[in-house]
Amino acid sequence: MSGNVPALFTTFLKIGAFSFGGGYAMIPLIREEIVTKHGWLEDEDMIQMIAIAESTPGPIAINAATFVGYRTAGFPGALAATFGIVLPSFLIIFGLSFVLAKFKSFKPVAYAFDGIRAGVLVLVFRGLTTLYRQCEKNTLFYVLVLSAFVLEAFFKINAVYILIGAALIGSVSSYLCARKEVTK
Repeated sequence: MSGNVPALFTTFLKIGAFSFGGGYAMIPLIREEIVTKHGWLEDEDMIQMIAIAESTPGPIAINAATFVGYRTAGFPGALAATFGIVLPSFLIIFGLSFVLAKFKSFKPVAYAFDGIRAGVLVLVFRGLTTLYRQCEKNTLFYVLVLSAFVLEAFFKINAVYILIGAALIGSVSSYLCARKEVTK
């Protein structure tokens, strides 16, 4: 178990260093590393990890790293994975803070950031499609997705309330379905 600690650190260091656009853009790379390459989680565990990571306070990538690290190697694994994913961002932001003000009006830098934004959009979309393919699709799923979109996009309801509401509705639905199965 403790042998995974260095591997957790280097894996999440790589994820943190080579993925841009935040946690949702990191999901495909996290999945590739922890499910496909290392086998630390299964796809079903990955879906649960994402649900937990986005339901808890803090950035999804850090929450995911902490979850995977703890699940793989306990508390030392959680520390290693969390530190690994945070370190690149910290170093990059620290370094950029000294030079960005001088170069922000430089056109090639502005164009580079436009290109990075386009790439991030693709990564977020890929993460979304991966999650969509792995979810069980039924009428309730589509109603919840559409409702969440409408509530957030048009009514500006806080995402926390939407997540809590969706979790409650999903829990009640599961309970009612299980109860219906028992009475048959």
